[in-house]
Amino acid sequence: MKIKTDEIASVIQQEIERYTTELEVSEVGRVVEVGDGIARIYGLAKAMSGELLEFQTAEGAVMGQVFNLELDTVGAVIYGDWLSVKEGDTVRSTGRLLEVPVGEALLGRVVDPLGKPLDDAGPINATEFRKVDIIAPGIAERQPVHEPLQTGIKAVDAMIPIGRGQRELIIGDRKTGKTAVAIDTIINQKQYWGTPEAVVCIYVAVGQKESTVAGVVETLRKNGAMDYTIVVNAASSDPAPMQYIAPYTGTAMGEFFMWNGAKGRTPKHALCIYDDLSKQAVAYRQLSLLLRRPPGREAYPGDVFYLHSRLLERATKLSDENGAGSLTALPIIETQEGDVSAYIPTNVISITDGQIYLEPELFFSGVRPAINVGISVSRVGGNAQVKAMKKIAGSLRLDLAAARELEAFAQLGTELDKATQRQLDRGRRMVELLKQGQYTPFVVTDQVISIYTGSKGYMDDIPVSDVRAFETGLLNHLKGAAKPVWDELNAKKALDAEIEKKLEDAIKQFKASFKTS
Repeated sequence: MKIKTDEIASVIQQEIERYTTELEVSEVGRVVEVGDGIARIYGLAKAMSGELLEFQTAEGAVMGQVFNLELDTVGAVIYGDWLSVKEGDTVRSTGRLLEVPVGEALLGRVVDPLGKPLDDAGPINATEFRKVDIIAPGIAERQPVHEPLQTGIKAVDAMIPIGRGQRELIIGDRKTGKTAVAIDTIINQKQYWGTPEAVVCIYVAVGQKESTVAGVVETLRKNGAMDYTIVVNAASSDPAPMQYIAPYTGTAMGEFFMWNGAKGRTPKHALCIYDDLSKQAVAYRQLSLLLRRPPGREAYPGDVFYLHSRLLERATKLSDENGAGSLTALPIIETQEGDVSAYIPTNVISITDGQIYLEPELFFSGVRPAINVGISVSRVGGNAQVKAMKKIAGSLRLDLAAARELEAFAQLGTELDKATQRQLDRGRRMVELLKQGQYTPFVVTDQVISIYTGSKGYMDDIPVSDVRAFETGLLNHLKGAAKPVWDELNAKKALDAEIEKKLEDAIKQFKASFKTS
């Protein structure tokens, strides 16, 4: 049987076309040195900075990323089991940047910095991916912060208000309640879930013990907060590259929700907690020194400021044209012996829009949350408060500051006149009033009632030991017999003369029936 020439030609042509479409050209190098989560690779002449790499090991593919571009070699960090990477292994450049899965499929899950599940809830069926390290939105795409992000903590919402899109640093020594402030803030967002004001929370644990993170997840689950929370965990036992990348991963997951507004979807507000960035800086220092980047102050590399600034600049309140979504950042920094003038604390203080300073002396004397009112500040201020809180909070800070000054005189045994003694007594009651148990966030209306009662002097004749009991009883009274007053204040979120009169009457009515212990 004779085969026609043109048939042979068409078969050959098909084979050539199939061969060219299936052919994949990729640049391949070899590992010349490996250790401590980093590798040096020879042969990747066209590799980009930040490009994703694939290490072909005996145990399967391991991902890495270009970190240093040198004369003959490329310095790379390894994400995953770097012990399986050996000298001589081949490395393939992918031409892509690092991406992680994002979206609602991640809610309620615990993932690693690459977006792989760490819990036992099966695979994550995410349909969208976002780049981990991107440039922050420009000024034209933003608007000033003006919506409150309620933490549920009286001392914070009254004196150091946080707005949606703000970056507020939580700073203090270890074991002073930094994580507790962050966890309370997450739990308080439960009241908004399912509404247009809903906030998705991302808790990024960097360099924490596995048991500590498991405790946080259990607390969130117990309080019904995991429904709207994603936990990104780079544990202390994980390699330094994973701890370095974790905060960026959390931010990418938060940005997906922030841009929801532009797509007409909800939720469009996110809250990112980085616990803590001092450990990320240590991991970055380790990588940099291993890759022979020159050390600077406290052995950190010169670009450690850029490490945190490019992360925190991504927190913003988007303009109305972009959907008015927001990403709020609460970075945590651990100080050594209260030294806020160290390198990393001063860096992050200068990047953020204020700080909440937690003082060990206050913590151990029973004032919890142990917020130092003098050093703590919010650079957004009253813009991030409801009108009622803004009206009464101004006198609160002054009362506490004056009482703190007078406390020093009183300790010297100085005779105080009646007016001064009265001011000191009120200060002590306000300190007692601002104490708050863990995992018991207050709705803003309750906070306004409590602080109003204290700052207007209704507790001046109540013994300090009975202040908390008086507050609890008063709030119960306003949610029971005097509920119309509570409802009106909750609806208006403002204190006009009419509501103020009704509130005063309700307080006097309760006070008449209150019995001190």
